[in-house]
Amino acid sequence: MFDPDACVIFNPASGKKKQDARAPQLLRLIENNPRIALCQLRKPQDLEREVQRASAEGFATVIAAGGDGTISGVAGALVDNGARLGIVPMGTFNFLARSLNIPEDTEEALAVALDGTDAPLSVGDVNGQIFLNNASLGAYAAVLEVREGVYRRWGRSRPAAYWSVLVAMLTLYRPLKMRITIDGTVVELKSPMAFVASSAYQLEQYNFDGIEAVRDGKLALFVAPNSGRLMLLWRALKVLFGGVRRGTDYRLFTGQEILIETRRATSLVARDGERGRMAGPYRFRLLKDALTVRVPPSVPRTEGETPVLAAQSTPSPDPGPVPSA
Repeated sequence: MFDPDACVIFNPASGKKKQDARAPQLLRLIENNPRIALCQLRKPQDLEREVQRASAEGFATVIAAGGDGTISGVAGALVDNGARLGIVPMGTFNFLARSLNIPEDTEEALAVALDGTDAPLSVGDVNGQIFLNNASLGAYAAVLEVREGVYRRWGRSRPAAYWSVLVAMLTLYRPLKMRITIDGTVVELKSPMAFVASSAYQLEQYNFDGIEAVRDGKLALFVAPNSGRLMLLWRALKVLFGGVRRGTDYRLFTGQEILIETRRATSLVARDGERGRMAGPYRFRLLKDALTVRVPPSVPRTEGETPVLAAQSTPSPDPGPVPSA
């Protein structure tokens, strides 16, 4: 008999459908593996406490089983505590898992979490709260409120997520006046949202610029022109179908530290699909190699080939803190 050396933090609320076959499969795999202990969350508010308990009990690996929001929550609780992060993707989009080449098959992902290769993982931070893919103020955070209602009625799926964007754009529009400081350079503007990305993979999926800057260890800030509700809806459609264009549909700024000040004392902030109210100003940073994550073994490569874990490549020298519009 083995003593468990890994603990799975399982969020049963994650999943693409109301009746998701991955959940019972995961529970069977855990039950039949003496190396794994299970913590099944009763409510989302329990997540941080349970991760801290797992770390205090000496588990070398804490495995997040859920969507990007659950994985982000587990990752945030693991920063600076020594345990490595394992991932079993069970959400709608699974951006982080896909960027790390972690299989979407539950059994294969669990095997990687237990016996894969250790790799460093950089994470975003906004006012002390961790994000793995993106964090935002304004319209996108409002979209997530609408999305939860759509999910409750129709179940979790990508079409339901896209529909929630359209509904929100037609009913919610409240532009922000922002003073933005990027690595010391100040810009003042008005926009319906500020979207900060830390994932080059997610930018690739939606055909946005800024990929190389993110790979070089910077954050990418996207702001949409303040041009009214219908135009914002049109731009949302272009994002969904890959037709968005820099200059016309958004402005891009890149930097290692981004400070956003607004006239509001608090704002709704979205982090990896989860949302909560936060007091301003909003300071975004990238925490270099803040975590260790379990990934599939790298495929051997010859000189000049791109490594499998390109999203986690070592940043190149910083050319300077020059935001681009």
